[in-house]
Amino acid sequence: MKLRADFAQALVGARSDYDRLIDAIGDARFVLLGEASHGTHDFYAERAAITRRLIEEKGFNAVAAEADWPDAYRVNRFVHGHDDDATPDAALSGFKRFPAWMWRNEVVLDFVAWLRNRNASASMKAGFYGLDLYSMFTSAQAVLAYLDRVDPEAAARARGRYACFDHFEEDSQAYGYATAFGMRKPCEKDVIGQLVELRNRAGEYLSRDGHVASEEFFDAEQNARLVIDAEEYYRTMFQGGVSSWNLRDRHMAQTLGALARHLERRHGAARVVVWAHNSHLGDARATEMGRRGELNLGELVRERHAHACVNVGFSTYMGTVTAASDWDAPAETKRVRPGLPSSYEDLFHSTGSPRFMLLLQARGLPEEVHAERLQRAIGVIYRPETERQSHYFHAHLVEQFDYMIHIDETRALRPLERVARHTVEPPETYPTGQ
Repeated sequence: MKLRADFAQALVGARSDYDRLIDAIGDARFVLLGEASHGTHDFYAERAAITRRLIEEKGFNAVAAEADWPDAYRVNRFVHGHDDDATPDAALSGFKRFPAWMWRNEVVLDFVAWLRNRNASASMKAGFYGLDLYSMFTSAQAVLAYLDRVDPEAAARARGRYACFDHFEEDSQAYGYATAFGMRKPCEKDVIGQLVELRNRAGEYLSRDGHVASEEFFDAEQNARLVIDAEEYYRTMFQGGVSSWNLRDRHMAQTLGALARHLERRHGAARVVVWAHNSHLGDARATEMGRRGELNLGELVRERHAHACVNVGFSTYMGTVTAASDWDAPAETKRVRPGLPSSYEDLFHSTGSPRFMLLLQARGLPEEVHAERLQRAIGVIYRPETERQSHYFHAHLVEQFDYMIHIDETRALRPLERVARHTVEPPETYPTGQ
């Protein structure tokens, strides 16, 4: 495939690389920036560079990441200057759950330091928030901490409700297993009751301290809602099918919507950059995920904000990646196998261009890009020995994203904790087929 200027932009490391993208974003309220893996330095670095320009030039006032709400909210407090003695590293210290390297890495460290410095002199400050729902126990603790400050009697009632989880010693999967198979009564009614009471007393809590009260209540409300969705998520994990995936992405979409409404109330405007995996942001209706009944955040945002969102994917042909071999296993620096024949990655490699951005809605886009092809997705686990089965799915790229940024050879993300080890692999001789 040959690249032409009418549908492709070479990326040479200059600030002007993304001028066409920034101009095309225009007045869009949501910009979705993906990644083809959770452990690639280049994806994080380019995403951060684009986001800086959106904040500086377009007035974007929030980054919403595929991260747990309470851990990200600690970063939000830091970038708003609320913890005077904090450091960027300390702000990221809440990210302890596997895989910590997704957010405790050098690129995010530099970005949050930049954002705090930028916010210190900006009239429109930008925040950092989480969309995910894994933090069931941490979020419950955050609700209790809030109520301890504003309403000790309500805190006592909340402890009684959340005591339903006490038998599980903060093991969310143990809770899900026990309740899914009838070994324990679900905590569903208790956690819903807690959110209902919190919302019923909102007027009282919000009247106390102006903007501070509004921010603190919003944080507590999102944590209480997260506990509800997480409780259901962990129960559905063991039921099979697509229900848990769909519940998770619906939660992310609802959190994004709640964040936008909050920012509009507080600041009169909400323009949000979303950082998440391609599999969450590329419209699921254009993939085999959608054909088997899965939806995702990108699809939901497009449905609700069709003309107010821009969707950007990332891809790579080969290189290295930080990933684990199994869930909760140590981080490793692994070699990314060359893209499979007939994949989008292989097609982009055939251009001979090391880094470029495709304008997927441009006229003159080659037919090869319009065709359905294999697309690679590496999460926190990478199993190259079963790459075709584990990491590829079929997609229609033009319907999935508005733009695609391809970096032919990428390098592994560097975690803040130097725990990653190299995996010895035979990169040239290992089969690249199934």
